[in-house]
Amino acid sequence: MENFILNCHKDVNTQLENILPEASGSAHRLYDAVRYAVFNGGKRIRPLLCYGGACAVGDVDDNTTKIAASIEMMHAYSLIHDDLPSMDDDTLRRGKPSCHIEYDEGTAILAGDALQSLAFQQLTELVDLDPTVNVELIKMLVRGSGCQGMVAGQAIDLASTGTQIDLPGLVEMHRFKTAAMIESSVLMGAIGTGKATEDQLKALRTFGTSIGVAFQIQDDILDVEASTEDIGKKQGSDDEGKKATFTSLLGTEMAKENVNELFENSIKSLEDFDSSADRLRSIANFIVTRNF
Repeated sequence: MENFILNCHKDVNTQLENILPEASGSAHRLYDAVRYAVFNGGKRIRPLLCYGGACAVGDVDDNTTKIAASIEMMHAYSLIHDDLPSMDDDTLRRGKPSCHIEYDEGTAILAGDALQSLAFQQLTELVDLDPTVNVELIKMLVRGSGCQGMVAGQAIDLASTGTQIDLPGLVEMHRFKTAAMIESSVLMGAIGTGKATEDQLKALRTFGTSIGVAFQIQDDILDVEASTEDIGKKQGSDDEGKKATFTSLLGTEMAKENVNELFENSIKSLEDFDSSADRLRSIANFIVTRNF
């Protein structure tokens, strides 16, 4: 598994180097901010899930790597915008100054815009792929990142800040904000092979949703229990920002129970897969046991 992770990181980082513009020319400050946001020590969880989804149903190829890079650029864009003063107002990201702190707010907004467009550009550069599969990949990225996913979740998060929200509302918020892109990452990896069956995609969708919500709950737990150095952002920032979290609503111990239950659900959803899905199983285990 360690070699799998290292190889995935190496391949997706190489692909990101290929598509991101060099920090030169009259727009060099923008391009530098784009690179700063992408190459700042991210865990590359979503690309790993993309590779894992591909392995579960077929083979990893150059298209898998391009799809994984597309997903990571979309994720990096979302983090830049999430950190803005008008959003979550975070000054640290992965232990470094947030993009709008390192550069300025306008440049950060444009860097996020650039990464979003580059994510879609990357999906236009896939080769030897059925056009209907290519269109499905674009639809999946749109669904995970836009009004049916991440953007809607962020809107609900902003609206609920400082207010009371019940558990179903909190689950819905994070099913959109976090789980939708994680689900898309797994499915896009599988779809990109051109070999996934409807039954396999249904199971992978359940896996992605379950582990995606578990990912968010684990983040909430770490915001309470981990240090600023470990998590790379200010410890307790959710509470300080009056954010609705699983730990504030349920308490830390019950939140941990929910993580374990969701993890078990995610593993159960893969019961019809053989060892080809072991990478997804290992990534799921990492997601719920990580301390950063």
